[in-house]
Amino acid sequence: MANVPNLFVVDDEPSMLRYLRTLLEAEGYKVDTASSGEEAVRRLAEVATPPAVVLLDVLMPPGIDGLQTLEQLRQRHPQLKVIMLSCVSDTRKVVQAIRLGAVDYLAKPFQKADLDAVIEQCVGDRAAANVPVAGEIEDLGDDVFFVSGSPAMRKIRSQAKLVANVDIPILLLGESGSGKEVVAKLIHKYSPRAHRTFLKVNCAAVPGDLLESELFGYEPGAFTGASTSKPGKFELCNKGTLLLDEIGEMPPALQAKLLHVLQDQQFSRLGSRHMVKVDVRVLAATNINVPEAIANKKLREDLYYRLNGFTINVPPLRERREEIPILLKHFMSQVAERYARPPLPLSPSLVRACESYPWPGNLRELSNFVKRFMVLGDEAMAIAELAPPRDERAIAMAATAGGVSQGGLKGLVRGVKDEAEMEAISRALDETNWNRKKTAVLLKISYKALLYKIRQYDIQRTSQTS
Repeated sequence: MANVPNLFVVDDEPSMLRYLRTLLEAEGYKVDTASSGEEAVRRLAEVATPPAVVLLDVLMPPGIDGLQTLEQLRQRHPQLKVIMLSCVSDTRKVVQAIRLGAVDYLAKPFQKADLDAVIEQCVGDRAAANVPVAGEIEDLGDDVFFVSGSPAMRKIRSQAKLVANVDIPILLLGESGSGKEVVAKLIHKYSPRAHRTFLKVNCAAVPGDLLESELFGYEPGAFTGASTSKPGKFELCNKGTLLLDEIGEMPPALQAKLLHVLQDQQFSRLGSRHMVKVDVRVLAATNINVPEAIANKKLREDLYYRLNGFTINVPPLRERREEIPILLKHFMSQVAERYARPPLPLSPSLVRACESYPWPGNLRELSNFVKRFMVLGDEAMAIAELAPPRDERAIAMAATAGGVSQGGLKGLVRGVKDEAEMEAISRALDETNWNRKKTAVLLKISYKALLYKIRQYDIQRTSQTS
């Protein structure tokens, strides 16, 4: 019986306690119960080994409620898995429970299958043995995958599943290329809107004067060249999910209009007085320093609080290095299938080099690295590419050791050219305080070309923090 998971049920209704005890003991679990939050806190404070799972009711008058109990229990046992139970669908309580560390939330009355599923997720063989799930990869469609091969990403996966069912805006924070869009698609997949449209708008890639028409559409004559009416992304995404990527790059005047849309769920197309009513779940993502952006009036504070129904911080790849071997295999498999070529072997030395590299461009940089490795097929050059910046001697030695294949010298020259181009663009951006239009004029290139180069080289402000 030592391996039988011990569950602890906390509810102020005797009938619910009896029902859950009978249900769970029939499944082979060992079950203890408490009829109040105070009793649960007192009894679990006396145990050295906490139960595998606590099932905790939200409303337990007249004493402390479920949220207060949850907070006190997790202060004593930080790793405790708690499933909240409630007959009241209160968005604020659900969000607060998630923030306090609840692993799931079930609305009463619930189906036995739902209860079995969430408990099994907590006490299955892997969870009971405290063995991490090695590289779980979830297909989100359109060749997008979510990899939860680290504790941080497994936590995000759990949070995404929970907030998916709560129809509130979500703010995704993290460095460029860290996977914020993938998390957004994961939330959409688990939400009731999963069968509806998911759209993304990159607010940094569209000039400010065009972004409003992109989001809200326009009528004929709204501006020069508008000969027909066109619906915006909000209309196209009705009943679905809209991701506003790089929300910090949206012009402040447009932020004000967006705020009203989030509040009222209605707007008018450019050149129209007719109000359009929509039902859209908005997710927003940014890599900016939010407090700094608010202080500099780049991001409206009221918009931030409206978007911040719940925040998910996506860690950079360097903080989840255990995922790198998994991601290498995954990207190699994808690239090999795309190019109709057999995948290249990933040697221990290559994997170690990848694990040691800081990956400032995160998943996007790693994916591009695998593509280059597949095309060139030169492991020595690939490893040399991960050497510290400007270590030209190491690059040359690695190229010589690996034997410069036909076209290898051209590749080295192209790499030096790319580095010089990236540095020139970075300096120009700094000189113009990251005004992209002024930078394009300074460099004598088009605005679109500049945006392409910024994405290509994954250029970021060095003063920003994640």
